[in-house]
Amino acid sequence: MFDTLIRYTEPVYRPPSEAQSLILPVTDGCSWNRCAFCEMYTDPQKRFRAREEAETLASLRHLGEIPARTTIRRVFLADGDALVLPTRRLLAVLRAIREHLPAVHRVSSYCLPRNLHKKSVAELKELAEAGLTLAYVGAESGDDVVLEKVGKGETFASTEAALVKLGEAGIRRSVMILNGLGGKILSAAHARHSADLANAVQPEYLATLVVSFPKGEQRFRAAFPDWEALDIPGLLTEMEQFVRRLDLSQTVFRSDHASNWLSLRGNLPQDKEKLLTQLRAALAAPDSAPLRPAWARGI
Repeated sequence: MFDTLIRYTEPVYRPPSEAQSLILPVTDGCSWNRCAFCEMYTDPQKRFRAREEAETLASLRHLGEIPARTTIRRVFLADGDALVLPTRRLLAVLRAIREHLPAVHRVSSYCLPRNLHKKSVAELKELAEAGLTLAYVGAESGDDVVLEKVGKGETFASTEAALVKLGEAGIRRSVMILNGLGGKILSAAHARHSADLANAVQPEYLATLVVSFPKGEQRFRAAFPDWEALDIPGLLTEMEQFVRRLDLSQTVFRSDHASNWLSLRGNLPQDKEKLLTQLRAALAAPDSAPLRPAWARGI
């Protein structure tokens, strides 16, 4: 609908919960782009670059001139890590959204923890006050060995620090963990330390996906040669260990992405036992469990 007013570089990615949002590119690609498990920005046209500020502001100005502007309630700043941009540039975009799209009540972005190292809590508060309400942080794992093997470029401590900063600034956090990322040898440590990370930062939203390789495993195995994929019982066991260790006070939990074999939804802590019951039932009787068929799984 808005393709004539915004220049998109395909393929365009966004979180599942942003399906109804206006996707507004402020960068192309990902500034890190070294995670062995991630295929999102490996195409040559997705090489990282910051969009020209004038282009982004012009797109917003043109959007503000069309009748459909009143239907735009949410904006997702693309691509992989919009918060890599300087605070001044982000503020300019957020203020333009407020000016030209006054019906917008939520602005969100992916966020690499490393991109907050140089941003102070005061700067992040400025962004929150200007309209940035939600940051999606792909923590992937809380285990330092797993993170090193997959080339994440982060540690438990660096991810925790970034999530704490966002929370102190009043920006809601949606944290994602990759089920199966540690393979067989690191599964227990991955589950344990990922839960410890969530407990330490108390995110508003927590989600899990199953690690998947639509383009093949070669790139991932080159970085993590001793990785062995978990089968369905192994993935469910890891999830049970993860959920059992969670100690959260007010978090929306989702494990219903298409990559997951078993769809789970709940609010923690009140639904913890329900989630564990579902996982244990699926482990005890997999043939009668409501597992997603293989053909329906995907990214």
